[in-house]
Amino acid sequence: MRYRILGDNLQIVIVELEPGEVVYGEAGTMNHMSGNIQMNTRVIGGFWKGIKRMLMRESFFMTEFTPVGGRGFVAFNGRAPGKIKALEIEPGREFMVQKDAFLAAESTVDLDIAFVKKLGAGFFGGEGFILEKLSGSGTVFIHACGDFIEYNLAPGQLIKVDTGHIVGFDSTVDYDIAYAGSIKTALFGGEGIFLATLRGPGRVILQSMNVALLASALRPYFPSTSGGGGVKIGPFGLEL
Repeated sequence: MRYRILGDNLQIVIVELEPGEVVYGEAGTMNHMSGNIQMNTRVIGGFWKGIKRMLMRESFFMTEFTPVGGRGFVAFNGRAPGKIKALEIEPGREFMVQKDAFLAAESTVDLDIAFVKKLGAGFFGGEGFILEKLSGSGTVFIHACGDFIEYNLAPGQLIKVDTGHIVGFDSTVDYDIAYAGSIKTALFGGEGIFLATLRGPGRVILQSMNVALLASALRPYFPSTSGGGGVKIGPFGLEL
């Protein structure tokens, strides 16, 4: 399998497949494909894994893509402006990613869920109680809003992250929360009461923007219906 990631902040990944090679993707992420690609929609991993995927806001069914009669290609895109990254999953090593990060993977990569072990991190860490767990072997493509920032944490090394900006981390990384600081900082600093904490060893991937912040920044520019039945457009409330 070969792949190309194209674009800047509206990226797309084109995966080139040889006969017999299979990739599967989240429903609705396929952008285009060659004419000899055969699609097969099924519950990958069985009924129970399908149910667990629904808990991650992923679809119950996944779609497999494989070429027939020669080499073929299939392209995938994310649902929001951002980056696509290829991760190499190695046997015996698991990687945890936020919900909605999964885009597509080789058939040898297993997608499952993992529950956050610490109650506080589940409530206040920004990622909820359920994360996606990637294991097995092969290439998986993830998508996140904004740009990727990566760290390789040494044993005991700690970073604090604004909640909602974590894309993923090795299963060896300890994920928890901490107070942002004083009451004044929590109330007026703009970072909230809690920060997510990640302690090494292991790899950590962050994002420079998240979908919630992007939506919040764009909300003033969305058309909205006024009480008089008109439509307000733009920050000055021009009514049509």
